[in-house]
Amino acid sequence: MSLDHSRRKLLRIAGIALASTPLLIAGRNAAGATNPEIRAKLKYQDTPLGDQSCANCMAFIAGKNDKAPGKCQLIKGDDEISPNGYCSGWYTM
Repeated sequence: MSLDHSRRKLLRIAGIALASTPLLIAGRNAAGATNPEIRAKLKYQDTPLGDQSCANCMAFIAGKNDKAPGKCQLIKGDDEISPNGYCSGWYTM
């Protein structure tokens, strides 16, 4: 009987570990990542420069909505770019 009990315990632990994996991954990705070195090189700021803002830059990748932080093709590994921000890499077509 102890072998059956151990097997059940092992399966229960494995099931819990498998079920919690997506939560661990989501939790790790929930906090935004920034890239301070590239931000500094491009003089990134959270406010626009006149009518130039990240929201109207060709390198900006929008977030979930118009006000949510997004990403920038020039600032790799950073998903906390404000749509109202600006950097010296700003460009448009």
